[in-house]
Amino acid sequence: MLAVKNLRKEYTNTVAIDDISFSLQPGKIFGLIGPNGAGKTTTIRVILNIIKPTSGDVLFDGKPMDRSIQNITGYLPEERGLYKKSTVLDVIVYLASLKNLSSHRAVQLATEWLTKLDILDSKNKKIEELSKGNQQKIQFITSVVHDPKILILDEPFTGFDPINQQLIKETILSLASEGKIIVLSTHQMEFAEKLCNDIFLINKGKEVCSGSLSEIKRQYGTQSIKIEYQGDATFLNQNKDVAHLDMYQNYAEIQLNDSINPSLFLRSIVDKIEVKHFSIIEPTLNKIFIDAIKN
Repeated sequence: MLAVKNLRKEYTNTVAIDDISFSLQPGKIFGLIGPNGAGKTTTIRVILNIIKPTSGDVLFDGKPMDRSIQNITGYLPEERGLYKKSTVLDVIVYLASLKNLSSHRAVQLATEWLTKLDILDSKNKKIEELSKGNQQKIQFITSVVHDPKILILDEPFTGFDPINQQLIKETILSLASEGKIIVLSTHQMEFAEKLCNDIFLINKGKEVCSGSLSEIKRQYGTQSIKIEYQGDATFLNQNKDVAHLDMYQNYAEIQLNDSINPSLFLRSIVDKIEVKHFSIIEPTLNKIFIDAIKN
């Protein structure tokens, strides 16, 4: 388990992170989300022991995260940091050697990953000759080639078309199934919502909300339902149980007043229209993000 306890980082005139705590479990994907300048990158750099916190602790299996465990961590930064004049294979092998892999083993693993991500035919090309998406693939490979136990991915989907987004998404899920601890930092809420088991929303260095995605959705959810129907549903415009109504050709999205039970509301309208489908509308992570940051 990776545990962050009461972490605080101060600069001369700024508190970058302010008393945040969370824990990450093997086999789970942890979403670290927040607007620009929220403190995400500072948190990542403290976890990686790149910078020291003003106070607080980062522990892995109860021991401090120090240089002795750098070989079990993998980091995909948001900014590309590859050697543009070097070949793909040379870059991967060199960075793998910094994680204590032999050259022979690094070549083997690099070849496996290049094949897995459908880019083996570029192994002898220079980095600068690759497209932005393929450069991102190489940077992803350098973060995972040494089989880390802890993997931190900062905006891993940048530069990818939908096909390669799906490929990377499936790869991340596969790595989680192997028992790795994965931190996903992204502005793309749809990926966080699809991939993450737990979410930590940070703003101005402070925790806004955290927990499992289902818990957060319950916390920020409203009494909203969707009904598909036949008949005349205009009577809903005057219904005292309805706080807000969006009507379309054959369905309606309804936000109920807080005290109204959705099931009881359904019973009260079925004698007026034929309800074909009824569902509770969960808030999206994107909506939760916007609402939480505004408050």
